[in-house]
Amino acid sequence: MELNKKDFFIKAGIVNLTIVALIGTLMRYKIGFEFPFFNQKNLLHAHSHYAFSGWVTHILFTLMVIYLGDHIRSVSLYYRLLTANLICAAGMLVSFTIQGYGAVSIFFSTLSILTGYCFAYFYVNDLKTKPNHPSKPWFKAALFFNVLSSLGTFYLAYMMVTKNLQQHAYLGSVYFFLHFQYSGWFFFAIVGLVIDRFSGFKNFHYQPAMFKYFAAACIPAYFLSILWAKLPWYLYILPVFAVILQLLGLLMLVKMVLRHLFQIRSEWPFAVKWLLGLAFLALVIKLMLQAGSVFPEISKLAFGFRSIVIAYLHLVLLAFTTLFLLGYLLLCGHLPYGKRSVFALVAISAGVFANEFVLMVQGVASFGYILIPYLNETLFGISLLILLSLVLLLSAFKKT
Repeated sequence: MELNKKDFFIKAGIVNLTIVALIGTLMRYKIGFEFPFFNQKNLLHAHSHYAFSGWVTHILFTLMVIYLGDHIRSVSLYYRLLTANLICAAGMLVSFTIQGYGAVSIFFSTLSILTGYCFAYFYVNDLKTKPNHPSKPWFKAALFFNVLSSLGTFYLAYMMVTKNLQQHAYLGSVYFFLHFQYSGWFFFAIVGLVIDRFSGFKNFHYQPAMFKYFAAACIPAYFLSILWAKLPWYLYILPVFAVILQLLGLLMLVKMVLRHLFQIRSEWPFAVKWLLGLAFLALVIKLMLQAGSVFPEISKLAFGFRSIVIAYLHLVLLAFTTLFLLGYLLLCGHLPYGKRSVFALVAISAGVFANEFVLMVQGVASFGYILIPYLNETLFGISLLILLSLVLLLSAFKKT
């Protein structure tokens, strides 16, 4: 990918992340204060769709294209696909904000999914021309789960259009999409990027069994998200099986990181180690929470309180995925490295974990139906911190 094109798509991703933070801050302001403009539910749909498509998917697509390097058959094709994804994300942002689920927003959502299909098809074909590398199966699996997750979106759109909403079917389709995005598309693409960087270390050692464990666990792990639906006893075996495989995969991932810890400490800058270390911690917490949710009573308790669900979703999207992507972009030189950018990134990470802490406190307090004073105002302040820190990070681009 040409340097100027690469810089454009990276900057576009950071701008999109800033817009996501802006919408999140606006939503927090509407909860804590009087603000009659915009529909909160519409903003929520715009916020989530733009975060997934305009930020995470866009950056992962860009980084995966960079990974292919000279093995791309048509660079202009990927430019068009990345541009189409950005246009679809912008269309969803505007249409969901104005109308929520409607003809225009469903059109752009469908177009975004079809763009993802096209990307997956051409990328897998181009991946065949690249010599064998341990990252290749991770990227293939990531794209497969991205395509699979769209089934939840299509079924959700069908229920919206036909006005035939059933609570269990609605929640099941939402969690289907979220699971295969979070634990499939995002996770496998990220591990593929990690392995690509680790492969440059001296005495790099990779165990293919790690991929087999996580890949085999991904589909049955979906049932962890719907244990509240009173599954038959024989289906309950699947999430237990998935948890065991995930823990085995996590153990191998930890061993791989520890094996190269000396090189990480000596070769990676402080800000990179800080961001990727926090992202890794968030991943471990996520997998431990999933393991705990295999107990039906704990699962029902967690899914019964909205603040806990929101805390978990932000743990994966912000603490794991976003902090990893920011740290990885910094490591690869796609973000400017200076006092301003490092300060902004540290402030973003502090805001992310402060947000998780407050949501966790809110969730625990909700068990006893305890109201915590100024909680919404605190969450608004944290959202504002993250937003201003992202604006500062963007200004570092201009300075550079």
